[in-house]
Amino acid sequence: MDISARSTLSRVGFFLRTPSLARSVTALLTLAFALMLTVNVATFIMIQRTAEANDQIEQAQKMRRDSRTILIAMLDAETAQRGFLLTGRPEFLQPYRDAQEVLGPAVARLHRGAMQDPSLWPAVRRIEELATAKQTEMAETLTMARDGRIGPAIQAVRSGEGKAMMDALRAAITDFDALKSSRIASRVESSEASARATVAMNALAGLLVLVLAGLSAWLVRRYVGEIQSARNQLDRMNADLEATVQERTGDLIRANEEIQRFAYIVSHDLRAPLVNVMGYTSELEQTGKVLEQQISRLETADPDLIERDAVVAVREDLPEAIGFIRASTAKMDRLITAILKLSREGRRNLVAETLDMTAMAQQMADAVQHQTAEAGAEIRVETLPQVESDRLSMEQIVGNLIDNAVKYLDHDRPGEIVVSGQDVPGGWVVYRVTDNGRGIAPRDHERIFELFRRSGRQDRTGEGLGLAFVRNSVRRLGGTIDVESELGKGSTFILKFPKRLILSEPGGAL
Repeated sequence: MDISARSTLSRVGFFLRTPSLARSVTALLTLAFALMLTVNVATFIMIQRTAEANDQIEQAQKMRRDSRTILIAMLDAETAQRGFLLTGRPEFLQPYRDAQEVLGPAVARLHRGAMQDPSLWPAVRRIEELATAKQTEMAETLTMARDGRIGPAIQAVRSGEGKAMMDALRAAITDFDALKSSRIASRVESSEASARATVAMNALAGLLVLVLAGLSAWLVRRYVGEIQSARNQLDRMNADLEATVQERTGDLIRANEEIQRFAYIVSHDLRAPLVNVMGYTSELEQTGKVLEQQISRLETADPDLIERDAVVAVREDLPEAIGFIRASTAKMDRLITAILKLSREGRRNLVAETLDMTAMAQQMADAVQHQTAEAGAEIRVETLPQVESDRLSMEQIVGNLIDNAVKYLDHDRPGEIVVSGQDVPGGWVVYRVTDNGRGIAPRDHERIFELFRRSGRQDRTGEGLGLAFVRNSVRRLGGTIDVESELGKGSTFILKFPKRLILSEPGGAL
């Protein structure tokens, strides 16, 4: 058995095992078809039997007619015999000759009928014997009359032997007629019974078909009712779900706005003490310079007055501490700036317009040309499909991904960065930024999109905000971002956006 046959049998088995409207209706239709087929076969058999019975009845009627024909012909022949004997006139023999022509074929047909039905053979043989004997008797008397022996011929007739033969023949034919009449009545009754059975069977089959049709209609109606009820319930659930989604969406929007306001306020409030720290750091640095000058003069005037620890503290410890403070405050300032950038981006209204993504990506590539030239790398921008979206957000997304690709090139091989894209079914467009750089370990594929999280060697400047900002911007545009990467072989960032940005309200995307 080939695979297609096994698959077909498997689907049929699953259909038969699974309760469904289709299975129920199919079963009812199969039952109705089997019922109609049975009725048709039974009707055909009944018709055949009725036809056979009718043939037998017709044959019986023919044999009855033949037996009566023999009797009538014998009576005509006997009448002609007696007329000729009484008158001697030859014209009285014409009925005799006519009867002889009829008797032969009638007896032959009766004989053939008896051969087909052996149960009739005794009665037919009796008729044949009596008819033959009567014909012989009449032939002998007629011969004597033709020979001039009229007296013996009449005497033979008067003896009553011919009359006895005729009475016996009449009785035999009457018995045969009664037998055939009985059989005809039996076969007629059987034929009528078969006809009644056929009519009753067809009527019952029709009634059962109507019942099955009504049951099928009831099943379909119930199924349609269940579907309508399920649809109404689904509509209610969808309405409730839509209301819930709108409510939750409103809560999320409000929570997001609160977070953005909080981030803005916190960042703004953190910057004031940070500025103070930076200012006091500058004053502390000036103070260190004054102390350094004082120590230098004392070393010149009287070196013994200065302790070695004081010199180390002023010339080494203090500058080092100030350097750490400056580096920390600079990093903190960058973090605050990034948080403010995220906050401002979240509050910015989006504006949809048709974008030439090929030209935009090429501009982003040209902006880092000096870096790629120094690294011996190449950026190739393929023809990209257009998209209707927010220009600033798309520029920041593509620019960040190209900057990242350039930043994390592998210097052990010539760098290659490819920006490609295509339209996909369903009204979407996909862009890819592919590089052959360091790559990202599988465990870090999700981590790189989190705030302040980075992966791999930390030998490049950054705070871990770039990809978090990119994902936030992508989601605001109704898209998704994924990464395919293998450590040491490069990365591909996959961006998927709706072909047309739909704004639910000014500044927001559905």
